[in-house]
Amino acid sequence: MKAVATTTKTKSSTFDMILSAMGIALVFVATLLLNIKLPITANGGLVHLGTGMLFIFSILFGPKKGAIAGAFGIGLFDLVSGWTLWAPISLVARGLQGYVVGKIAWSNGRKGNSTTFNVIAMTVSVPVMLVGYYIGESILFKSLAVPLASIPGNLVQNAVGIAVAIPVCVLLKKVAVFK
Repeated sequence: MKAVATTTKTKSSTFDMILSAMGIALVFVATLLLNIKLPITANGGLVHLGTGMLFIFSILFGPKKGAIAGAFGIGLFDLVSGWTLWAPISLVARGLQGYVVGKIAWSNGRKGNSTTFNVIAMTVSVPVMLVGYYIGESILFKSLAVPLASIPGNLVQNAVGIAVAIPVCVLLKKVAVFK
């Protein structure tokens, strides 16, 4: 009996690692391949589909996997694409964002099945992400004013992410695997 419990736990842990790795890869690829640099300022940021993928993954798989996918997917993108100084900031800001989305979407046993709560979750996560980047950039630039230039781009990026994630999640939640 003990061997069966250990085997089941090992399979579950392996599956969790595979899902987390897939989440990181999906967020990373969506950020890397589908992005537009905004001509706002030097630190105006990017609009990319990685935010949408972060939202989708957090809604489908919950707060822990959403945090891991967001933190490491976008953090890895920063490391390989010339935004290296932002990697630690992204690790924290996007990890928190993924966690908040998953936590709200999965609250009270919903498991991401309520479109209303999913929209609320994504919307509530935006200020969390903005504050994370603002604090990080304030430290990076040693200024409280300079990071303000990133806010419009981050708002656009999150709006695009929400617009992409809502219909994708509605469709995926109709598939038996994601119910």
